[in-house]
Amino acid sequence: MFRLQLQEEPGPVDNLEERNIAWAVDQIVEETRRVLERISPSEAEAFIQELETANRIFFFGAGRSGFVLRTFCMRLMQLGFNVFYVGETITPRIQPGDLLTVISGSGETGHTCGLVKQAHQRQARTVAITAHRNSTAGQVADVAVVIPGATKLVLAQEEDSHQCPGSLFEQAAFLFLEAVVMLLFHLKLGRDREKMLARHADLE
Repeated sequence: MFRLQLQEEPGPVDNLEERNIAWAVDQIVEETRRVLERISPSEAEAFIQELETANRIFFFGAGRSGFVLRTFCMRLMQLGFNVFYVGETITPRIQPGDLLTVISGSGETGHTCGLVKQAHQRQARTVAITAHRNSTAGQVADVAVVIPGATKLVLAQEEDSHQCPGSLFEQAAFLFLEAVVMLLFHLKLGRDREKMLARHADLE
């Protein structure tokens, strides 16, 4: 049996030898469940409405959060949305009627916040997915979706986590966005897998 060799205090587990893979998975699932239960349904609905009414949807996130958002961008493309990822050479100018969606656990990532402000200057709508409503991104964006998971900042008001800094926010964001994808798959395509697979990459 593979065992984790941890050097920290035991915490909720009295015996470090009990900290195996099953324990780690249980911690991740429980932590993520608690965070997802605290996401506002009205914020989620507002986000979905922005997606459905936008002419085109632009995405940006830095680091691991950015990778999470890329998976969502890919799924929306497969659902038939007109999507682009900021920084790619094929990404066009953003215009009125478009939507920029960014992700930042802290809500203070400099480049991310700057893009939100630029999008506003070009009269585009904006959504920020963040752990902190009162952050720059959370305040500047037209819609903020707050996912109250622990970020790399490890602030006192954040959800306590056994995981590496930032992991809980990233995991909860991924599952939240997967839930949005599932809803759109039902509402937009009527769960028609063939329609979705018709847009799936075949140059692989």
